[in-house]
Amino acid sequence: MSGEEVVVMKNIHKIYPDGVVALRGVDFTVKRGEIHGLLGENGAGKTTLMRILYGEIKPTRGEIRVFGEKVSFHGPWDAIRRGIGMVYQHFTLVPTFTVKENLYLSLLSVNPKASMDEALERVRRIVEETNLKIPLEYLVEELPIGVQQRVEIVKNLIREAKILILDEPTSVLTPVETEELFKALERFKEMGLTIIFITHKLKEAKRITDRITVLRRGRVVGTVETNRVDVKDLARMMVEREIIFKIEKKPARRGEALLEARDLHVLDDRGVEAVKGISLKLYRGEIFGIAGVQGNGQRELAEALAGIRRVESGRILLHGRDITGLSAAERYRYGLAYVPASRRIGLVSEMNIVENTALTNLYRVLMKMRVINWSKASSIASEVVRRLEVVAPSLTTPIKYLSGGNQQKVMVGREIVREPDVFIVSEPTQGLDVAATEFIRRTLIRLRDEGKAILLISSDLDEVLQLSDRLAVIYEGKFMSVGRPEEYTLEKLGLLMGGVSV
Repeated sequence: MSGEEVVVMKNIHKIYPDGVVALRGVDFTVKRGEIHGLLGENGAGKTTLMRILYGEIKPTRGEIRVFGEKVSFHGPWDAIRRGIGMVYQHFTLVPTFTVKENLYLSLLSVNPKASMDEALERVRRIVEETNLKIPLEYLVEELPIGVQQRVEIVKNLIREAKILILDEPTSVLTPVETEELFKALERFKEMGLTIIFITHKLKEAKRITDRITVLRRGRVVGTVETNRVDVKDLARMMVEREIIFKIEKKPARRGEALLEARDLHVLDDRGVEAVKGISLKLYRGEIFGIAGVQGNGQRELAEALAGIRRVESGRILLHGRDITGLSAAERYRYGLAYVPASRRIGLVSEMNIVENTALTNLYRVLMKMRVINWSKASSIASEVVRRLEVVAPSLTTPIKYLSGGNQQKVMVGREIVREPDVFIVSEPTQGLDVAATEFIRRTLIRLRDEGKAILLISSDLDEVLQLSDRLAVIYEGKFMSVGRPEEYTLEKLGLLMGGVSV
């Protein structure tokens, strides 16, 4: 690192019109040629701070200097012209365009007179310098997630970004792809680029960063040299208490089969087969984990089992009863629960805690004439808040004002209070801080020990390895392997997740 400060943010405050305080006098400095980690609990202010730096939102007050010059961005286009790029967790590529067309669009945003030949020449030079190989003629929607991420990075580099903000960049990658990304980041450092690396994965922050800044409740707790701290120190800075990273669990006491899928075939939203003949049995008192990179049929499988996506062929049995043709509501009454991967799908942000809890408990709160018993609904919501330790101002607080971890607790808790026998849980801790992650994982273990059957779908390998009693690896809609967690190494899992038979 040269030591030159390329980003200096001083006394940054952000108060939204509704009175929510996101940042409280944050000072944040990044040096040229470093990989700077940004850590914090959900709601700590990390994303808000980076959206301010990228020009998406304006600070309430404070000063920003980029490459020594005071700036006031009116939008991302101003940040881009100053050499700042951002790769979001959810990519911003046009899926029906080719890679080449997406990159050309990116260059046009800063140089409207640029030609396709000029764009391709820049791409060729970047590929040579970074070794980020990308297939130019392919449609983006045809590419694996890891390759799409490379395109996103090249899209920023083609605009000559000097500062690159990466938001949870490894959340959708296999271990092999993660290692390739880290090698690319090291090359970027050698080229003089500056990286801001937002992550919830403490081990990765320790592995790849030079310095780390930790935020807590909108304030900076501290900035540390990475080689002088361990993951426990970082976790303590984030949540003010000791975090236990390895969760102990008793041996499974497996009972009868509660949920069974036989030769399931399911289509995705485009009408393409996403689940290709999957069969599985889920037993009482066990966690059956499914590992894989997102986009390999997990969502379609979960939605088919839950009854919100049609099965093309095959059968689903619950307690031995064929439920293939039953609605989601009927499956709920027979003891099935579903926690989707996205809180944007599972929750209604404008609704409050009581209303969101009632969504999957309607059969318990509806009276005659289809009128909701709000007293009963409030009682159920109170039970969710108590049992899941939800932190919220009140039961009537809109769900959008809760942290990600507390939103997830509401989504899990409203299923738990129904006392179902079978849980289908997708990405239960994705995007959560270490404290919320620990709580949710312990909750799943407790449910399993109480005799519930849990189908756990997760792209977090630590999670599926720690929690699962049996484990399947999914790739392009098929199970590549089914076994016990101890039969897999990270290397073997990575290969299987990439479609390589072992």
